[in-house]
Amino acid sequence: SFAAAAAVTLGVLFGLGVFEPTGRAIVPMAGVMVGNSMTATVVASRRIVAEARDHRDLVEARLALGLSSRDAFAPHLREALRTALVPQIETTKAVGIIALPGAMTGLILAGVDPVDAVRVQVAVMYLVLGSVATTTSVMAIGLTRGLFSPDHRLVVPR
Repeated sequence: SFAAAAAVTLGVLFGLGVFEPTGRAIVPMAGVMVGNSMTATVVASRRIVAEARDHRDLVEARLALGLSSRDAFAPHLREALRTALVPQIETTKAVGIIALPGAMTGLILAGVDPVDAVRVQVAVMYLVLGSVATTTSVMAIGLTRGLFSPDHRLVVPR
C-alpha cells in the first residue's frame, strides 16, 4: 500500500509540475510520505481489529440479517479510518496558523521568499494527506477482507 500511495501522490505532484522530478525532491517527499503513512496505517489497522472484536455481536447480527460482510462492517471501517485520518487532517488545517512545519521554517531561515515557502509547505501537506488517505484505504480494504471467510463469516479471534 505504501508503493500505491507513493506512485499516486508523487505521480500527481510531479505530473502537474509542482516540483521537478529530481532526487533532491523525490527522496525527502517520499520519506515524509512513508513516515506519516506508516503511523496512520498502524492506527487504522489496530482500530479495525479492535472494532471487529469490540462489535462482533453487531457485525454478526447484520450478517444474520443478510448483509454482505462489506456492508455489515462498513460503519466500523469508517470509524477506524476516521480515527487514523483525523490527526493528519487537523495538522493540515493548522499549518501556518498554529504551527510552522519544518519545510516552511527551513526555507524561510534559508532566505527563500515566505510566499514560496508557504507554497512548498502546502504542497507537502497535501502530498502527505493524500498518501496517508491512499495508504490507509488500501490497507483497510485488504485487512477487512481478511476478517471474513469467503462465506461472509467473521473470523477475527475473540
